[in-house]
Amino acid sequence: MFENTMFMLFLLGITLVTNAQKAQITGVVKDSVGNPLEMANIIAYKKDTNAMVAYGITNDKGIYKVNVPQNDTYLLRVSFIGFSSEAKSFTVSEQDVSIDFEMKPDENSLDEVELVYEMPVVVKGDTLVYNADSFTTGTEKKLGDVLEKLPGVEVNEDGEIEVEGKTVSKVMVEGKDFFDGDSKLATKNIPADALDKVEVLRNYEDVSQMRGLRNSDDQIAINIKLKEGKKNFWFGDVQAGSGVGETERYIVKPKLFYYSPKYSINIITDFNDIGEVPFTRRDYFNFTGGFRNLGRGGTTFTVSSDDLAFATLQDNRANDINTKFGAANFNLTASKTLDISGYGIVSDTETDFVTNTRRVYIDDTPDPTDNVVEETFDNTTQENKLGLLKLSAVYKPNANFRLDYDMFGKLSSQKEVGNFLSVRSDVSENIEEQLENTPFSIQQNVNAYYTVNEKNIFSLEAQHLYQDEDPFYNAIRDEIPFRGVFTAINDPTDPSLDTFDPLQEADRYSINQDKQVVTSKFDAKLDYYYVLNKKSNLNFTLGSIVSTQNFDSSIFQVLDNEDTVTFGDEDFNNDVTYNFTDIFASMHYKFITGIFTFNPGVSLHNYRLKDEQLGTRLEQDEWLVLPDFFALAQFKKSESLRFNYSITAEYTDVNRLAEGFVFNNYNSLFRGNRNLDNALYDNFSLNYFSFNMFNYTNVFARISYSNRRSPIKNNSVFSGINRVETPVNSNLADQIFSAVGNFSRSFGKIKGTLSARVGWSSFNNVVNTLPSESISLTQNYSTEWSTNFKKGPNFDLGYSITVNDYDNNGAQSTFYTSRPFARLDWSFAKGFLLKSSYSYYNYRDTQTTLNEYSFWDADLFYQKPDSKWEYKFSVTNLLDIDSINRDSFNELFNSTSSYMVQPRYWILSIKYNL
Repeated sequence: MFENTMFMLFLLGITLVTNAQKAQITGVVKDSVGNPLEMANIIAYKKDTNAMVAYGITNDKGIYKVNVPQNDTYLLRVSFIGFSSEAKSFTVSEQDVSIDFEMKPDENSLDEVELVYEMPVVVKGDTLVYNADSFTTGTEKKLGDVLEKLPGVEVNEDGEIEVEGKTVSKVMVEGKDFFDGDSKLATKNIPADALDKVEVLRNYEDVSQMRGLRNSDDQIAINIKLKEGKKNFWFGDVQAGSGVGETERYIVKPKLFYYSPKYSINIITDFNDIGEVPFTRRDYFNFTGGFRNLGRGGTTFTVSSDDLAFATLQDNRANDINTKFGAANFNLTASKTLDISGYGIVSDTETDFVTNTRRVYIDDTPDPTDNVVEETFDNTTQENKLGLLKLSAVYKPNANFRLDYDMFGKLSSQKEVGNFLSVRSDVSENIEEQLENTPFSIQQNVNAYYTVNEKNIFSLEAQHLYQDEDPFYNAIRDEIPFRGVFTAINDPTDPSLDTFDPLQEADRYSINQDKQVVTSKFDAKLDYYYVLNKKSNLNFTLGSIVSTQNFDSSIFQVLDNEDTVTFGDEDFNNDVTYNFTDIFASMHYKFITGIFTFNPGVSLHNYRLKDEQLGTRLEQDEWLVLPDFFALAQFKKSESLRFNYSITAEYTDVNRLAEGFVFNNYNSLFRGNRNLDNALYDNFSLNYFSFNMFNYTNVFARISYSNRRSPIKNNSVFSGINRVETPVNSNLADQIFSAVGNFSRSFGKIKGTLSARVGWSSFNNVVNTLPSESISLTQNYSTEWSTNFKKGPNFDLGYSITVNDYDNNGAQSTFYTSRPFARLDWSFAKGFLLKSSYSYYNYRDTQTTLNEYSFWDADLFYQKPDSKWEYKFSVTNLLDIDSINRDSFNELFNSTSSYMVQPRYWILSIKYNL
């Protein structure tokens, strides 16, 4: 592996040397009275061909610099809105050149549209406009390939777009929402050759009337501008292929798009059994409908979603994955005042996991090296069918009024069947598990915005959630489950004396649970903004959260003869009604002074809780005052420091209040506590961002800290691997700290990136009535260097190391994963393109290497110039690796897992581009 990396470095070095013979042009751009002009655009053209060879943007001192090949003649042009200047011709030999410009006011200067077309990057306030063709080499296939080459923009491993370290939550094409929820669908499916411009909209505010009134610094959107040939015509591609490995493989991927000024249609489908999951469970839960998330004035009341503790994928890798996916999105301008949009998504994924896991449980053993250890050998099959539907309407009869309506529905059918062997020091046990759920939810949002005049603005936002979940759970064990809970223990030293009550004796113990949770939740808030002047405003808010939940569950046994034994005791059944109400009022004052923006605020809350179960009613009524504070220092147009502080009150939903036993899994029981109080979180965050187009440097850093007072913790009672958990308010605070930093800079056609992520947490628990502290420290450091030459092969070379350090009540364990990686992108001959990626993983603890493996994939494309047909030969997992590793940590145990992945296979596919 290391020999391969050194060879790649050698090739990269040769490429850099052959492309390094350049001279630098520097200078200063000023206006007619000598003031420096920041963000002026400088373009160097070859004089004989008029081809653009370099560009630059002036800094705050008016200084620019561009690099051009030596020994040629160039024409240098400068553009700045409202000014003009004569172009200058010059010849560059081997020496650097200095050329200054004086710009004069010109009413006939180029407008913004022409500037955007001409320049690779234009900065317009909070908007960055990239000319896609200026950064592409012709080997890009999808939007994500293009975005990775834009300065200041990143695409993470999940396909999500990140700008300034923040995930882009809204992607638009020609100003129309593209599925309105998850940027991954855009990066993986929009064809690269359709792109003309990419607009990055920082501090994005969807409602024009609210611009400048609310703090929208964390909201970033991207708008894709299409090439003229892609408008008013269907475009996209249809791909189909098959191949072999240990079994036959197939892919079918039709993708069609249509955009016109009046309406747009997007159709995406994907059928494959090669492990490519176009819509994962993470995507499903992240699909919240864009930015329309109603603020709650300092209260955290999250409705739990019991979507089963399904095993999760890592890098879309498992023993076997079969996916069927379809999605359609439309936007329609019904009239000058009404826009209608929506989408539907369906997915059917079957996944097979083969996993070997080692868990070290936290208990009250004085010697942490004596903690209970369990090894499981697991074969699990999942079936996950899901559907999403959203319909939206925006009504804007005039500039002073806007009315929005959304309806968003989720429906899924989930099933998981697992068979595994559990091995402990004293026993080996065969266990079967089955989980089923058909959750359904529908959320409706109504938002109205009304501008009385320039000083008085109102907004009303309301949403209603209806959610119905009915999870079923079954576990079949050789051993008696939860002795002392399902049985009465007469003599702990002699299990033969157990009294089977309510559990009945059997060859194998089949324990089942039915559960249903129905939630109706209504949120609303009315905001009034009084604009004092251009730099300050007052915001007054009245709001409420009103929630009603019904929780029903029952546990029963199925005997060997299939008779059913119902557990009638109230300890094994739940019938709970829970009402939660938060009525609040808040006030905020936002003002700007110099480079600073301040927005302090405070909210007053009245909380009322009513819990009915076990034939009794329990009520609470309390008041809280919750402050918050926002500050922004805007040093330059593209450099800022942002601080946030808030106190939030966390209230639990019904799932933690139901006092009858509920199964979490085969070795975990949970019973709620109706006497829980709220927790208070002190939240601090500091964000720094700098985007310097003068020297192509992008820097962002974020640190956050949360001190959780009276947190809701689980009091855990262990007996071997079995545990019973009950939530309580802890007297000890939990603490969470995280830090993220990223530095990237381009040197001509070379881009280098350094990044670091550190997370630390300290949780205080109660295990078998004794206090226990769990500390986790996770660190990840990485560097990546990539080239972006128009001709010749391009490389990505990088290295990352992850360190996971766990300390569970004195039992320490540390795991390291080091990963050198390389990628090749090489266009050669006429019409051939080779894309290949290689990653080497070394997974170890403090004493020895636990596993070493490498993943090597390769794709060979062939497409004749100007042909609509493309041929592709792909090989996945070239080295035929059979398993990979993962470690995890929680407050009850830490674990290391090895799980099987799909073997080597190849696919031959054909794609037709419309």
